[in-house]
Amino acid sequence: MVREEARNWFDGALVDLEEAKSALSNRRYNWALFAAHQAVEKVLKAAFIVLRRKRPPKSHDLTRLLSELDIKISEDLRIGITELTPYYTIARYPNAGLERPWESISRTTAERLLRVAEEVVKYVGRLIGLG
Repeated sequence: MVREEARNWFDGALVDLEEAKSALSNRRYNWALFAAHQAVEKVLKAAFIVLRRKRPPKSHDLTRLLSELDIKISEDLRIGITELTPYYTIARYPNAGLERPWESISRTTAERLLRVAEEVVKYVGRLIGLG
């Protein structure tokens, strides 16, 4: 039986994926990437609870969370997670990497990294018995 806390993190990831899709359809690519980042972060934190049987670290670094989990994941998804990681900050703040992120992030980038987020949530969800 999966702990309720892990279920809550996983369900939050699903909500964030829906928000990312909504932002993408409204051409808010920066928010789509921020929400995609949040979805991956939450599913990885659910995995910490299920697989490591401990509270997840207080970190927004997806690469760090993934490496500490030490789960088998395709190289394409691992690279996508690495690419998505900086959007926690870049997508929200002017001059945190892009002067005007709401104008600078392309639809192509947002679509590609949202697909990565969807695949990660689906894969990790199945791995921990919630997907």
